[in-house]
Amino acid sequence: MDAEEGLSSIEASDLLKYLTEIEMVAEDVLSSRREIIDLDRQRNKTREAVRALQKDKHRDKTWLCAGNMFLKVEKSKAISTLTKDYDELDAEINKVRSGLRPKVNKLRDLEKKEDLKGFDLDPLTPDEKRSVESLLL
Repeated sequence: MDAEEGLSSIEASDLLKYLTEIEMVAEDVLSSRREIIDLDRQRNKTREAVRALQKDKHRDKTWLCAGNMFLKVEKSKAISTLTKDYDELDAEINKVRSGLRPKVNKLRDLEKKEDLKGFDLDPLTPDEKRSVESLLL
């Protein structure tokens, strides 16, 4: 084996490691995005269930699925349980979304691209919003 063959095999090995790392980070980003979509679907179904129970004025009790069994519970208890589930799903979605930002930035770094502009923005807090509104009025 001469020097050129040894050098090209090292370069090929480094390239393979580099592409493997990019692929792993990209798969992690896609996995997080799929998780957000699945959690959001669950959250929307939960919101729809709460709304349907609130609209139903004829019954005092309703069926609620807990795991793999159905329970007949008071409507107010079902609404509070579903509302709690909704809040937990919302918190989980926010947690996954906040973890997605560094993953995307790492992927862009590996691809030798700039960070996304505006991707690290956070919404205004209620106090900040009131301050801006007072300045505009």
